[in-house]
Amino acid sequence: MSTSDKTDTKKEQLLQALEQSLGVVSTACKKAKVSRDTHYRWLKSDPDYKRKVIELENIALDFGESALHKLIRGGNPAATIFFLKTKGKVRGYVETTDLQVTEKKPLTWMNEVKKIKQN
Repeated sequence: MSTSDKTDTKKEQLLQALEQSLGVVSTACKKAKVSRDTHYRWLKSDPDYKRKVIELENIALDFGESALHKLIRGGNPAATIFFLKTKGKVRGYVETTDLQVTEKKPLTWMNEVKKIKQN
């Protein structure tokens, strides 16, 4: 088996481990017996490997969203509020702070702070 074939095999093992660990690099590297440095070197040097790692990040995100939906179905108010604040913005579920400026003046208070520091 050539060095290139061994590297490809290690990459596949690490990709499988990343999927199982939901993208947790340390856990996956330990399982695949690949150093973190090697993983990050592959990310920089191998566009195909990088694309596959990015695809795996979506799997982890899907897992998180599924867990959130289970909490919402279970009646968890915090999960419901979080969902509405993030995904329900288009329907007006946002927290905003209204700041009304009645008079436009330059910020001269910084000059006062500088004077105090000098004394």
